[in-house]
Amino acid sequence: MPKQSETQRGTVERVMHEYKEGELKIGGGKGPRVKSRKQAIAIALHESGSTNRESPAKNSRNLARTKSKERRGETAEAETEGKRAQDRSIAKGENRGRAASSGGESTKASLYAAAKKRGIEGRSSMSKAELQRALSH
Repeated sequence: MPKQSETQRGTVERVMHEYKEGELKIGGGKGPRVKSRKQAIAIALHESGSTNRESPAKNSRNLARTKSKERRGETAEAETEGKRAQDRSIAKGENRGRAASSGGESTKASLYAAAKKRGIEGRSSMSKAELQRALSH
């Protein structure tokens, strides 16, 4: 099975959290609560687009639909704990793999975001090294 991306991993963590808290329901929140751990895993893989039972195109559509639902705050976690709690747990799940693998080194995207925040001119045409130099001043 291929490795999951950070967004997929975050979605799986959110769904499993909903299951553990007793908030995960069958049929997009319309049916009864999920009691089986196996069914919760199946729902998590389906929502994250990680299942090996569907085509890659269908998986990417599932992930896009789930991320859209999370942004709108239409998950069980957002309904019970509030949108801010959901945003925190999603961000935690997506950032978990990045901090450990980067070894303390920033990505070009994160350097660009920091340069944008500080209002550095010409940042769009800068290389990673140039962004690091501009931010160190």
